[in-house]
Amino acid sequence: MSATSRKSRKLTPMDIQGRKSGDKIVCLTAYTTPMARLVDEACDLVLVGDSVGMVLHGLPSTVGVTMEMMILHGQAVARGLDHACMVVDMPFGSCEESPEMAFRNAARLMTETGAQAVKLEGGRHMADTVRFLVDRGIPVVGHVGLTPQAVNALGGYKVQGRGADGDRVAADAAALADAGAFAVVLEKLPAELGARITAEIPVPTIGIGAGPDCDGQVLVVDDMLGLFSDFQPKFVRRYAELGQDVARAVAAYAADVRQGVFPGPEHSFGTGA
Repeated sequence: MSATSRKSRKLTPMDIQGRKSGDKIVCLTAYTTPMARLVDEACDLVLVGDSVGMVLHGLPSTVGVTMEMMILHGQAVARGLDHACMVVDMPFGSCEESPEMAFRNAARLMTETGAQAVKLEGGRHMADTVRFLVDRGIPVVGHVGLTPQAVNALGGYKVQGRGADGDRVAADAAALADAGAFAVVLEKLPAELGARITAEIPVPTIGIGAGPDCDGQVLVVDDMLGLFSDFQPKFVRRYAELGQDVARAVAAYAADVRQGVFPGPEHSFGTGA
């Protein structure tokens, strides 16, 4: 798809689904209007991820993220997008109790943010919920493998799907695709399993630490820009070190203020008209 055709209209979930085995799908997270504007031109999908809890709010995991947080950041991101398809994460506790509960919360996310789809974590046990949402007009992205909202049950941020466990993850992905998910995120899986699932399911896979053969890739934007430095997952490539640039700029500003160099005459106002 050319840059011109990408800019002609906003991409939809069906556009993304149609990219199966075609042009690679580019996805990044965003949580603010300025960042959304910066990533919009290059991305096909922009995910308002519950990673916002760790990246911007300093939470130890995504478990403490609320619906109100997702709505606030979803609204901000929507203001910065012209053509990328926007997906918002359903936070922990918003969809697990019942399909009806999931629908109420997903409908709220979409109506209050303008999102075109929601993403939810979980495998076969969430298939009925995915089907319930899709049947009622809510496009869904699935998420299997490492599911960060279940980090306490998983015993940490461990690679999933090694050995015989690969069949479980593959069955989870297939169940979500069969239930109507238009794409499935594969997180922290052996590359061979990422390739296998991509070949087996009829909808696009979007990898994050799942190898190069997925139909697309997603990263947390603050990770790849070097803005989040608490830890760096193996699957993250740093495309910039903006955190270091910010620290240097702040130090230079502080030195100028303390030395009386800033503000200078060019930054000050006179008494004349």
